[in-house]
Amino acid sequence: MDHRKVRMTGRDPHEIGRAATPLELLFDLTFVVAYGVAANELAHALTDKHIADGLLGFAFAGFAITWAWINFSWFASAYDTDDWIYRVTTMVQMIGVLILALGLSDMFAGLEKDKVDNDIMVLGYVVMRIPMVAQWLRMAKEDPDRRPVSMVYVSTIVVSQIGWVLLLIPDLSVGAFFLIAAVPLLIELAGPIVAERRYGGPPWHAHHIAERYGLLIIIALGEGMIGTMATLSAIVGPDGPGWSLDVAVVGVAGVALTFGVWWTYFVVPCGDLLHAHRERSFGWGYGQIPLIVAVVAVGAGLHVAAYYLEHHSKLDTTGTVLCVTIPVAVYIAGLFLLYAALTRTFDPFHMILLAGSAALLVAPVLMAAGGVSLEWCLAVLALVPWVTIVGYETVGHRHNERVLAEL
Repeated sequence: MDHRKVRMTGRDPHEIGRAATPLELLFDLTFVVAYGVAANELAHALTDKHIADGLLGFAFAGFAITWAWINFSWFASAYDTDDWIYRVTTMVQMIGVLILALGLSDMFAGLEKDKVDNDIMVLGYVVMRIPMVAQWLRMAKEDPDRRPVSMVYVSTIVVSQIGWVLLLIPDLSVGAFFLIAAVPLLIELAGPIVAERRYGGPPWHAHHIAERYGLLIIIALGEGMIGTMATLSAIVGPDGPGWSLDVAVVGVAGVALTFGVWWTYFVVPCGDLLHAHRERSFGWGYGQIPLIVAVVAVGAGLHVAAYYLEHHSKLDTTGTVLCVTIPVAVYIAGLFLLYAALTRTFDPFHMILLAGSAALLVAPVLMAAGGVSLEWCLAVLALVPWVTIVGYETVGHRHNERVLAEL
C-alpha cells in the first residue's frame, strides 16, 4: 500500500474497530521526552526548595505539553488520512514538540529570576502550529461542508499564536506574563468549544479518542516507573546502604502505586460514555489535563525521594513525602470528579472510597512527621489507589453496569 494523497473528508465517527495508528504511537514518543524533562525540572526545583517556582513552571509546562498533544489527537481522530502530506506535517509537529522540550529548562531557570524565559518554548509551539493550521486549511478545502469548523480552529490558533509571540517581551515579570497570557490561553481553549457547539465540530471517534487518552496516561505513568528506579538506585548504588528490606519496600511501593493509578483510570468506560454523550467531551477532555499532569508529577515526586535518599535534597522527610502525596491526591480527586461529570451521576459509595483514600493520604505525612522512614511512608501511600480498586471490584462495578445499561 502506498501513501499517495487522499482526500481529507473526515473519518466515520462510528467506525468499527478504530484504534490508534503506528503514526500516532510514534508521535506520542516525543511526549515521553517532554514529560520527562518537565518532571526532572520539577524534581530539581523541589529538592532545592524552590517550591513556588517549581510548581508554577511545572503547571505551565504540563499544560503546554498536554495541550499540544490534545490538538493533534482530536484532529487525527477525525481526519487521519495517513497519506504522505499528513505524515510529513506530523513529523514537523514532532520536531516542534522536541523544541518545546528543549526550552523547558530555560523557562524553569527564568522563574527563579522573576521572569519567564520562554523563547524556545514559543518557537517549538510555532513549529507545531504551522503544520496544524495547514492541516485545518486542507480540511477546509477538501471537506467544504465542515469549512466553518476549520476556519474557527484556524482563526483561534493564528490569533493565539500571535499573542504568544507578542509575549516574548524582554524583562516581563512572572506576574505580568501570566496575567497577559490568560488572553491567548482563553482563545485557544474557546476555539474547540465554538467549533463544536456552533458548527457541529469535526467527526472525532469516541472510542478512539478515549483510547488515545489512555495511552497518554500510560506515558505519564512511565515517569512513575522511572522515579521508582531512581529511588531504588539511590539505595543500592555505591553511596547507598545496599540491598536490604528497604529495597523491597520501595520497589513494591513504586510499582504498586503506578499499577494502582493505571487500574483506577481504566475502570471508567470513557469510550462508551463519550459515544452516547458527545456533548460532554469538553468537560472530560479538558478535565484530563490536570489529571495527566498530576500523574507525571507523581513520577517527579518519586525522583525527589531518590534525591532525599542520596542526601542531595534540602527537604526533610515530611516535605519529601508531600511531593508524592499531593499529586496522588490531585489524581484521585480528579478521577472521581471526571467520572461524576461524564456520567452525570452521584454514587454515595464513592464518598466512602474518597474518605478511605483521604485517610491513607494523611497517614504517611503524619508518619513522616513522627520519624518513620521514607520507605515505609511510601509503602502506605502506595495503598491509596487500591482503596478505589477494591471498592470497585467488590461493589462499585455495579454502579458502572447501571450507568452503561441506561445508555
